[in-house]
Amino acid sequence: MGYDFDKVIDRRGTCSAKWDGDPRRAQGVDCMGDMDPRELLPLWVADMDFPAAPEIVAALAEKVNRGIFGYSLIPDSCYEAIIAWEEKRFGWRIEKDWILFAPGAVPAAHMAVQAFCQPGDQVILQRPVYYPFFRAVFNNGARIVNSPLLRRDGTYEMDFDDFELRAADPRTSFFILCSPHNPVGRVWRPVELERVGAICARHGVTVFADELHGDLIMPGHRHTPFASLNETCRENSVTVIAPSKTFNLAGLQATVVIIPDKKLRRRFENVLTRNNIPAPGIFAAAGMEAAYAHGEKWLDAVLTYIHGNYEFLVHTLEDSLPKVKPFKLEGTYLAWLDFRAVEPDPDKLQKRMLTEAKVWLDEGKIFGSEGGGFERIVLACPRSILKDALDRIVKAFA
Repeated sequence: MGYDFDKVIDRRGTCSAKWDGDPRRAQGVDCMGDMDPRELLPLWVADMDFPAAPEIVAALAEKVNRGIFGYSLIPDSCYEAIIAWEEKRFGWRIEKDWILFAPGAVPAAHMAVQAFCQPGDQVILQRPVYYPFFRAVFNNGARIVNSPLLRRDGTYEMDFDDFELRAADPRTSFFILCSPHNPVGRVWRPVELERVGAICARHGVTVFADELHGDLIMPGHRHTPFASLNETCRENSVTVIAPSKTFNLAGLQATVVIIPDKKLRRRFENVLTRNNIPAPGIFAAAGMEAAYAHGEKWLDAVLTYIHGNYEFLVHTLEDSLPKVKPFKLEGTYLAWLDFRAVEPDPDKLQKRMLTEAKVWLDEGKIFGSEGGGFERIVLACPRSILKDALDRIVKAFA
């Protein structure tokens, strides 16, 4: 089956957070004055501008056509689809008993901090990193301890010496691993994951592995689930996956939480119960099952298209704005761009991007001070939209 990812679908006026949002409300931006947000081309929040796979749409339509939307159960077939997907794509055999559900990866991170941290505990983050993790820590009475990633040769690496120093602190109890890493686009190699997993086990630090982008891998790279590495990593981890990024189903609010260790799983279940978190609803379960059971061909096609967008981005910048350096994209559909050579001041960069280029990106500074002077741009869009954004950026900054 062919898919037309070049087709532009007008999302304005559909209550889309991406297209109908306003940076002043969404991110507290104060540099736009009375500018109309509809002038902006939005490539900030991580959702795709592609329709979902036809098999997913059909599964949801079947539920709509029944016309009854009462309380529902999670069918065994949904669990089977999740288990089969992880085994086929990654060689990781999980068990049904390990699977819990949450309404999103960020709510799951909040609940994990509640389950595994005491007030005042320290949580390791590797900045620049997905900024909602900051709230998951602060909102639940814990403290962030930063082990920043190291920039080397157009990519990022973990600083294992610094990481062990942070993990060895008796106040540190938890680590949020972003794998693949958002926003820098790294797909961690097994040797890197094994090393960080050994450090955490040695110092009694539980690992929360956010693997939401694990299916979105560029050619030449392979995602390795943290818990699949060895028994130590398996028994000391909480893993979240979801069809939300992979299949553009964030609005269904269906996230899979995989916890092999019975004691850890019980602690997380207790938090689910305490917060009265329900199981996924009828549409979430149907969409999730259809995605994992029937969405593979669509995903392979969309990954090819996104990689083409990345190459288009790289070539455009090389030709027209060579001082802006894109980092190597190994995974996710989020390109990380270094603007420091054209505008080193993060606040001025944001203002120029919004008011001169009229493009709304995620500013690097919101991922931590280490991201100041960088921008994150979403590549999961028709190439004509990406071209329009790059044309605006080149005009404003060249």
